[in-house]
Amino acid sequence: MTSMSRRDALRTGAVGGLGIAIAGSLEAIAGPAFAQAGAQGVAGYGPLVADPAGLLALPRGFSYKIVAEAGKTLLETGQPTPSDADGTGCFPTRKGSVLVNNHEIGGTEPYGVPALPGLTYDPGARGGTTNIEVDKHGNRIREYVSVAGTHNNCAGGITPWDTWLTCEETEQRAGGVFQKDHGYVFEVDPFDRDANRDPVPLKFLGRYSHEAVAVDPRTSAIYLTEDAGTPNGLYFRWTPPKGFRGRKGALRALALGAGGATAGSLQAMSCSKGGKHIADLSEATQPGTRYNVEWVDVPDRDAATVSVRKQFTDDQVTRSRKLEGSWWTDGGAYFVASFARTSDGSVNEHDGQVWFYDPRSDTITLKTIFGVNPDPDKDTDYDGPDNITVSPYGGIILAEDGEGLSHLVGVTKKGVPYPLARNEIDNGEFTGPTFSEDGKILFANIQAPGYVFAITGPWRRGA
Repeated sequence: MTSMSRRDALRTGAVGGLGIAIAGSLEAIAGPAFAQAGAQGVAGYGPLVADPAGLLALPRGFSYKIVAEAGKTLLETGQPTPSDADGTGCFPTRKGSVLVNNHEIGGTEPYGVPALPGLTYDPGARGGTTNIEVDKHGNRIREYVSVAGTHNNCAGGITPWDTWLTCEETEQRAGGVFQKDHGYVFEVDPFDRDANRDPVPLKFLGRYSHEAVAVDPRTSAIYLTEDAGTPNGLYFRWTPPKGFRGRKGALRALALGAGGATAGSLQAMSCSKGGKHIADLSEATQPGTRYNVEWVDVPDRDAATVSVRKQFTDDQVTRSRKLEGSWWTDGGAYFVASFARTSDGSVNEHDGQVWFYDPRSDTITLKTIFGVNPDPDKDTDYDGPDNITVSPYGGIILAEDGEGLSHLVGVTKKGVPYPLARNEIDNGEFTGPTFSEDGKILFANIQAPGYVFAITGPWRRGA
């Protein structure tokens, strides 16, 4: 099972055209005129310049390099770079960076992740991760398989101990070509290839359509999004067992230890406001809306007979359509709901929400909302936020997976959105935005036909 793409969803066109706003107080919504002003210089780096090569439009003064191209660049072992680059983590080295690149391969994609001996979880699955080493200028040095034999690796997240958690967005059972169950999270070491041998599913994080994770550096608690429908997905928290200390190899050791499949506690989020249960996050339509959070234990986290999200009734948990990217900063976890339609069971319609979970107060606050996009083919109207990263220059960068034109969208601390890049190939989604540690390079992907880019330019604070 793979979740429905934003592009495959039925548009109903109900809510009027609102823009987006985030950061600073993060409590306002900007209309299309505000977004238009942002594109014309109030925010960002100016209008996008068409690319003669037909790949990536960027503001004047910016440029890109192709770090990897599916089917064209080669792995160390001689096979082509796999298809469908998705979530990406960036880790600094003395010479530059290592990118851990997910490959969301779940079916007939032309280039699978090679099932190399010792690095393969399930020979019947074609997804996984590759590690790409680049120098300080973003020039490609080499690329190699880090984990193979996983299925539909979508997003994930960086841990405080400098590893990558890659997430399978699936509930695929063993059978047919698949020799093992899927729907797990795996840990990937960006530096030590031997640490990735004999991949271990972190079953204590549950088996469901994982999307992204964010890790609390203080407690090692892990917050997880689920991208699923019928019914809509859940937001989860995993609390480690007493005495657990997050470090390299600790999650793997926990999974392999006695009782590892149920180590710690996995819980689903349940929200309320003024004593009223909130059944669906789409109930919130105003930035600044704040809900109290309680956590409900997951009865069977491995979903032996019933999907995790179906183990709850709607009055026990809070659901959301298309829970997507997540990022830890400001002492909490930002997470994204890409869109909602009444036809998929949502209460209200929108083209994206960004939420912030504060573990100190056990609350979530709506920081951003996209109204239903009135004109997806306009260069200044945005919808369908997916992956998210925090910019070292202030504000955030969102990867669009919506309708019409596809962008990387920046949003300033004052809440002004602006286009940072446009896909010139087609309307395919952007994925995996992440900055190098020195902030000089923004790495980002176009999932199909499959590019990894290194973007550089005159970055400036407060852009």
